[in-house]
Amino acid sequence: MKTKKKIFCFYMVLTKIIKMENQLNSMNARKEFIEIADEQDRNYWAARLGISTETLKSAVKALHSMEFSKLKEYFTMEKIKSGSTYQRFVNQ
Repeated sequence: MKTKKKIFCFYMVLTKIIKMENQLNSMNARKEFIEIADEQDRNYWAARLGISTETLKSAVKALHSMEFSKLKEYFTMEKIKSGSTYQRFVNQ
């Protein structure tokens, strides 16, 4: 039980840090939206995020959002969760 609480706290701190970073970045920038129906747009944004177009489509469906900042936050968290440091922390 103690490990699950640590994981949850760790996740919440990371989420807050990422959200604060995104808020700072978006204060001076306009919102960017991905036109998922347009193949060129899908290819552009997938390359910008460093993912496949299929992964991008899946994330848009999962998040119910085409806003770039929300998708970037999602993929940042996925990358953190798949990292070895996070995995060692989870498996303590």
